[in-house]
Amino acid sequence: MMRSVGRFLKDNSLTLVLMLLFLMSLAGQWLAGWRVENEELQRHGPAGIGLFAYLHSPGFLSALFENWESEFLQMAAYVVLTATLIQRGSSESRKPDAGSPEELPSSSPDAPRLARVGGLAGWLYAHSLGLTLAVLFIASFVLHWSFSFRAAAAEAAEHGEPAMTAIGYLVDPQLWFESFQNWQSEFLSTAVLVVLSIFLRQKNSPESKPVAAAHGETGA
Repeated sequence: MMRSVGRFLKDNSLTLVLMLLFLMSLAGQWLAGWRVENEELQRHGPAGIGLFAYLHSPGFLSALFENWESEFLQMAAYVVLTATLIQRGSSESRKPDAGSPEELPSSSPDAPRLARVGGLAGWLYAHSLGLTLAVLFIASFVLHWSFSFRAAAAEAAEHGEPAMTAIGYLVDPQLWFESFQNWQSEFLSTAVLVVLSIFLRQKNSPESKPVAAAHGETGA
């Protein structure tokens, strides 16, 4: 039993650590955001908001999905662009002089079942990673838009101002300021990783070329 648990932890340690860091960061955002929200409320007179009430407030959920949106956009763009574009010398790029792409459907008996079929099902499976990340981006954007609209409507009501419609808020500068301020940083950080991996190394990382690899060598 202990051996199987240890094996599971070793085989899934990367995902487990990343999810632990995610949950810790989410808890930090929740607690810090709750303090900030109550400080803001106290400056304007109303009673504060409870910790668990803040967890499902429009302000918290808008900020949460605003960040998820940008991350899924980054990953979707990265997966799709690296399938078609090249940066010579980068470990994040396909090899410029690589042969033709893999032949599909596959004839290997070890290939996943959907990789061995043709037609629409085979095409969807061959592009399933990029498509799924794109769907997650769209879903996060819609949730960000929805909760940001609710937060803006609540703020307008507090000031006795008329609230715009959800469709009207879709073209409001506030929504796009919230999105673009994250999108630009995601594209910048990805571009920096692509370029730095030409010249710098991280021993034993699959995101890096071997330490002794020439700068012009492309691909991990």
